[in-house]
Amino acid sequence: MANDFVMLLLWLGELLVSSWFLSEGAEHLSERWGGRFVGRTLLSVATTLPEIGIVTAAVKSGSYDTALGSALGSNLFMMTLGLAVMLIIATTRLSKSPQKFIDVTQFKMDKILLVITSVVGAVLFVNGYDMTDGILFSGLFGTYLYLAYREMKKEKTQERFESELHETTKKTTKHFARSMLFFAVGTVGIFFGAGPFVNTLQGTASDLGLSVVVLAVIVSPIAGEMPEKISMILLARKGSNGASIAIANVLGSKIVNNTLLLSVAIFAAIGYKGLGTTIKNTSLLENQMILVTVITIVALIPMFRNKMGLRSGMMLLALYAIGIGFQFVLSGH
Repeated sequence: MANDFVMLLLWLGELLVSSWFLSEGAEHLSERWGGRFVGRTLLSVATTLPEIGIVTAAVKSGSYDTALGSALGSNLFMMTLGLAVMLIIATTRLSKSPQKFIDVTQFKMDKILLVITSVVGAVLFVNGYDMTDGILFSGLFGTYLYLAYREMKKEKTQERFESELHETTKKTTKHFARSMLFFAVGTVGIFFGAGPFVNTLQGTASDLGLSVVVLAVIVSPIAGEMPEKISMILLARKGSNGASIAIANVLGSKIVNNTLLLSVAIFAAIGYKGLGTTIKNTSLLENQMILVTVITIVALIPMFRNKMGLRSGMMLLALYAIGIGFQFVLSGH
């Protein structure tokens, strides 16, 4: 037990360092491509690597309930507790430059797509997930990348002041190689460190006698989301630009979960079991799917008001507690 705890701390430290590199690289890359684009795409995919590893490993062993439960728990975790912690840091003295509120007006596309992908994922699961659904989820992910890229290009063409554009270009050219190196180091560190951290955390949880439901819904998301959570905290402390990247990362990664992560689960199941494989629906997973979809939409309500502050963070904390409570109620039935 003691050795497992020491190893847990060591791997957590490795993830902390990797996440620092990731957040530093993302902040400087945003100078060239914009904070929202970097947060939506590069950072979202990089911080989703641990979840992809968890889901793939679970599917390989035939534990489809664990795979989908982990993905659902991840969305519940970050859309409530993750956002709450980020808001509390960004709007208090925990930040180097506290903001009274976070303006999320520019994330209209992300909010709409998150609602759409959440509802589509829940509806399609009624008959289970098969190859057709995997193709559809992949298409939705490609659509999101295209829309994010198009919006980034539109922003660049709308820059009005040539002197400001020249200064930004000069700065990003100077820092681009360093930023890419930092981002790559952080991504590689997360890729190699997430697996041992997850295994150690789950081993520790098993030694403590925690149930499979706790592992799938609470412990696995905490492990899988740890790099993203650390990156969010580091970014939120940097001020308004960092908070904007963090918001883009949360929304983007949850859309990635609803599209890319589900398609990975489906195609992994097909790869291990055959073309006709279907991830079948169960009453427990269906109820969890409905619950997480509803909580995701409720968590987005403050965002549709376009301003999120400390009060919104406290509301999301309460929503996380409610969601976890319902998960245990559902598992009991």
